[in-house]
Amino acid sequence: MKRNFNVPRQTSFIKPEVQNPFSHRLNLSIVDKIKIAIMSVTIAPIRMILAGLCLLLAWPLAAISVAFLSKEDKQKPLSGWRNWLRPFVLMFCRAMFFCVGFQWITVRGKRVSCQEAPILVVAPHSSYQDALCSVFVELTSVVAKAEAIYAPIFGTFIEFTQPVLVRREDPDSRANTIREIRRRCQSGGLWPQIFIFPEGTCTNRSCLITYKPGAFYPGVPVQPVCLRYPNRMDTVTWTWDGPSAFTLLWLTLCQFHNYLEIEFLPVYVPNEEEKKDAKLFANNVRDVMAKCLGCPVTDHTYDDCRLMVLASKLEMPMEAGIVEFMKLHKKLGISYDQLNKYLEKFHSIAERKSKSITINEFAEYLHVPQSSALEEVFAMYDRDGSGSIDFREYVIGLSLVSNPANTENTLKMAFKLFQKENDYISEEDFNTVLHNAFKMETEEIHKLFEKVDSNHDGEISYDEFKNYATKKPEYAKLFTTFQDQTVENGQPDKTKSE
Repeated sequence: MKRNFNVPRQTSFIKPEVQNPFSHRLNLSIVDKIKIAIMSVTIAPIRMILAGLCLLLAWPLAAISVAFLSKEDKQKPLSGWRNWLRPFVLMFCRAMFFCVGFQWITVRGKRVSCQEAPILVVAPHSSYQDALCSVFVELTSVVAKAEAIYAPIFGTFIEFTQPVLVRREDPDSRANTIREIRRRCQSGGLWPQIFIFPEGTCTNRSCLITYKPGAFYPGVPVQPVCLRYPNRMDTVTWTWDGPSAFTLLWLTLCQFHNYLEIEFLPVYVPNEEEKKDAKLFANNVRDVMAKCLGCPVTDHTYDDCRLMVLASKLEMPMEAGIVEFMKLHKKLGISYDQLNKYLEKFHSIAERKSKSITINEFAEYLHVPQSSALEEVFAMYDRDGSGSIDFREYVIGLSLVSNPANTENTLKMAFKLFQKENDYISEEDFNTVLHNAFKMETEEIHKLFEKVDSNHDGEISYDEFKNYATKKPEYAKLFTTFQDQTVENGQPDKTKSE
């Protein structure tokens, strides 16, 4: 009789509604390709030259504005003649985007002053062309990586905004960034608003991913700003998996018109609970913006992108690494480093370039043939009943099924299942149990025995057995499942009788 396991399948662990917010594909029709070909030899080159000219005119003005600033001056907002150049820098920057093709910018709502909301929270972040929104709000301060200010030309514009710099190599960077944001927010309006993309990375705008809490730690009012690109062809979205930046720029130049909508929502004033809990504050602001945009929210983060890159290096499909990291972290306490190791292990089980594990691969990895016990364990991992296990299901299965079962008692029980009278497992005993339990052939059993017998003395000690089983926690649930089936079928439980 086959038993049904009541493994918890919380709705929080169901596959995400948005499978991969970090992928973007362009499907060009014949008409699109003809239009691009014509524009590429007519309008696009002219636009590129004009946009470049505007950029070169704006750059020296921005460079002069921040030239020879002392360390003390950098701790203060630009003022005097340095700030008088701002309208001219903005004029050339807006002209540059106009030349690129953004002639129509629709603005809804009203931007408030920095006294009312010191922080502008902007989403979704999907492109380097989102910089147009920053230009529209007068190149107000941004949060940027410290190395960004050293980028040719564009680094000068970032420096012109007097950014809050993030130094990732500095272990105190996160605390320093929060401290600087708080200092500016509490300046009484002396500093300009801080322009922040709380998602921290680009998506395809199909959802709003987890907001980083940095913008919300100060506990001050924020003004949400929603971005939309209502274009028939999306030549804007620049994600981890998709067309290159230059390809997107050229395709944008080849469009007759490019549209951008900027919507300023009412100021969100945090309550006392939100002031104490930045993550709650961030989630509630995200919900408001998602409602306005009409899109779902997910628990994907920048760490999902890093896992995508790792999957690619392992020659697996990039989407194999998408797991909604924040959700798994909150529910299972799994760190990014653990997921890194799990992904490498997942890859060692799955066939090369595959993004899922079949029961055949699962059996091959454990060096056992398919059996009812293996099928039941596999079904616990296969949470959507698809007949295969993706990376997310594998992580959940290890955490909810295998790891809790991989205890000292379970391993001792399994060891006793194999041994007879001695304190070790002989190959004969090993052969007898595995042949009866899983119908394994002698040759297969011998190969597995040699793997477990690490010192190759012809005997498996408990320590050797434990070391091997610990490296493959999937075995633990297989042991207990087989033992339960043995008892149900009326066969004596050797481990208990002893």
